[in-house]
Amino acid sequence: MPRPRRSLNNERRRFLTQGLHGAGTVALANLLAADGLLPAAEPSAVANPLAPRPPHFAPRAKNCIYIYLEGGPSQMDLFDPKPILNRLDGEPLPESLWEKMQFAFLEKETARLMGTPRKFAPHGECGMELSDLLPHLATCVDDIALIRSMTTDQFNHVPAQLLMNCGSALAGRPSFGSWLSYGLGSESEDLPAFVTMVTVGRGVPGGSASWSSGFLPSIYSGVLFGSGDEPVQNLSNPAGISPLTQRANITAVNDLNRFKMDQVGDAELASRINSYELAFRMQTAAPELVDLSDETQATLDMYGVDRDEPPIKSNLGGSGLFGPFARNCLLARRMIERGVRVVNVIHASWDHHSNLDKQLTHNSLMADQPIAALLKDLKQRGLLDDTLVVCGSEFGRTPLGENRAGGAKVTGRDHHPNSFSMWLAGGGVKGGQVIGETDDVGWNVARDPVHVHDLHATVLHLFGLDHTRLTYRFQGRDFRLTDVHGQIVKPLIG
Repeated sequence: MPRPRRSLNNERRRFLTQGLHGAGTVALANLLAADGLLPAAEPSAVANPLAPRPPHFAPRAKNCIYIYLEGGPSQMDLFDPKPILNRLDGEPLPESLWEKMQFAFLEKETARLMGTPRKFAPHGECGMELSDLLPHLATCVDDIALIRSMTTDQFNHVPAQLLMNCGSALAGRPSFGSWLSYGLGSESEDLPAFVTMVTVGRGVPGGSASWSSGFLPSIYSGVLFGSGDEPVQNLSNPAGISPLTQRANITAVNDLNRFKMDQVGDAELASRINSYELAFRMQTAAPELVDLSDETQATLDMYGVDRDEPPIKSNLGGSGLFGPFARNCLLARRMIERGVRVVNVIHASWDHHSNLDKQLTHNSLMADQPIAALLKDLKQRGLLDDTLVVCGSEFGRTPLGENRAGGAKVTGRDHHPNSFSMWLAGGGVKGGQVIGETDDVGWNVARDPVHVHDLHATVLHLFGLDHTRLTYRFQGRDFRLTDVHGQIVKPLIG
């Protein structure tokens, strides 16, 4: 007479969970099979959620490097020359423009237009005008598409960062890198699909939500890499734990996870299983990745890894970051070479409410050379054609000087969502062009506005993904990065 199903389940549970007769035996068997001493076990029924997946149509880009300059760099001091703004320096802005605006700190009734001391000049065959703070990037303009007509709905950092990075001002939504990893998987078996590297002065107000997977399975979250010899914390084995022992431990834990997944059918357990396996492989791959000893001195010098940093009394972007930021830009190229789908390089902060001239000069000196070196390095290695590089922030700065109540001399600018600048290069982007324009003082978009949702729709298109079809069902609704918005910016596509 057959035994009851419950009895069989209980015996199976005891086999998998008790001593050497359970998971330990399974782990040992897997190790022996890997060494050819036992027949190989049947392949796991747990599908790899990071396995490469085909796009909706032929892609132009395969990988993405997303350089995020948190805080809102001042566009009229870097990317968007405004000679009329300089001529009107000190004049009030017409009330019709500011009466319905919200500001973080600025007292709009008494604010005055503030010009810039920066000098702009045309560069490259395309004649793109950039500030004198960006001499290295100026040598790359023929590969760059500069959008001067970006616009967003949010005027404070956290909601604006969430909108730019996750497509929604609400916390808990998947980040842009997570959507790409979910849609396309990864081409690397030994490194994550999505890596985030942060060099911080003040910190990132939005925090890890900017690279989180939200309600997507956690395997699609950005993995935070630090600097130094151990880029991922707790990745090295403790003293006395050999790779063989570590492999046995992971095998045993994942056998238990598979058993539990059979019981409850929770997809998050599949993410946990694959995360354990990936972490084990990263113990070998990550140290090799961050070891720059195989890079030539010419490459290190091009990025400015060992360059001197000029002193500055106080800087929101932090001090001592010239080397780490340059190193992270170089690591971004190395990750792309090793199949990482999305690399997020973050620097904080460019939130210059005061002391704009000195702090923006310092930050630009830190960022300009490594970013330009990254573009040139990718191009000379034949990687720029299918690597999309995006550089921007959550919003821009006002053409008004910030005059917050009780503040000292006006030396900075407040947050400005109406119009700001971002740029893209590689990955199917048509370089050597400026898209859109702002009005004479940079207050509003005058031509060809590009909303954050439009940018996301276009980036997904470059990866062969239809933004209306890349969806995930959560709590009874199909969500997408662009929500119910987004139009492809066709002039961006080469």
